[in-house]
Amino acid sequence: MWAQQLTGPGTLQPVEVPAPAAGDLRAGEVLVALEHGAICGSDLPYFRAGRRAVAAPGRPAGAPPGFPMHEIVGRVRASHDPDVSVGDRVVGWASREDALAELVVTAGAGLHPVSGNGDRAMTVVAQPMACVMYAVDQLGDVRGKRAAVLGLGSIGMLFAWVLRQRGAATVVGVDPVDRTAHAAAFGLDEVLVTGSGPWSESLDAAGRPDVVVEAVGHQTATVGDAVRAVADGGTVYCFGIPVREAYPIDVFTVVRRNLRIVGGVTKDRRAVLGRALAHLRQRPHVATELVTDIRSGADAPAAYTAAGTPSVGRLKTVLAL
Repeated sequence: MWAQQLTGPGTLQPVEVPAPAAGDLRAGEVLVALEHGAICGSDLPYFRAGRRAVAAPGRPAGAPPGFPMHEIVGRVRASHDPDVSVGDRVVGWASREDALAELVVTAGAGLHPVSGNGDRAMTVVAQPMACVMYAVDQLGDVRGKRAAVLGLGSIGMLFAWVLRQRGAATVVGVDPVDRTAHAAAFGLDEVLVTGSGPWSESLDAAGRPDVVVEAVGHQTATVGDAVRAVADGGTVYCFGIPVREAYPIDVFTVVRRNLRIVGGVTKDRRAVLGRALAHLRQRPHVATELVTDIRSGADAPAAYTAAGTPSVGRLKTVLAL
């Protein structure tokens, strides 16, 4: 089967590799023929480094064929998961992050069947939407609260949208790239075209938000800015997969100002994917506004490079595989 493989920093090469066989599936696993995949911000540090920037427990730091991509839509070829059937179209996670390929083996628990023959390029948005919905669940009741989102890429825009849908009184976005054109579609009251550092330093006590979502990811400075910016008794959510083992946080500030720092990965994935799909069926404009770039899988190197270069008008990049 075909795949793309990281062979160096910022370098993807097409390769032919043995196709996974249905007989090799373990309990709970599913074989999926890929149709579309989306580039996540968490993929980009690996693309730039040419390997896993931080080796996960039990996994080497190398880059297997198909890595790094985990947001997928595809058709089930074989299944050892009783809740996923052969022939189903599914959306969700490639659990080994190796979906830049013709076929992928993944955990069935991270997939949800998709009904109908809707726009598959848009359907893939259910995966990041599920992540954001689960994250906002961890914030508790945000009704009437002032929220700020640092980083208005595709994930930051989804956070703005979900916070607004959950009843936040105001939602402000902060990004050095001008995202004003997308503000209304995602429920933002204001877009500040600046870095998180100058923004956090400009706030007085009365202007501090109750909730700050750090949606930039892969940087330590932005986490510190979020902690400085949030109101006393407020909450900071750190989104994304860290690429360092330790991030410096001003614990004195956290303690003295009664702050709460929250993070995590998405659990109960099939259930939250179902919620995300239902939400997007009712509000399809969210996906169509978010996906700004659809490319062929053969164009993956240029697509990853573009996705890692924030610019006005570019949010989510999807590949037709």
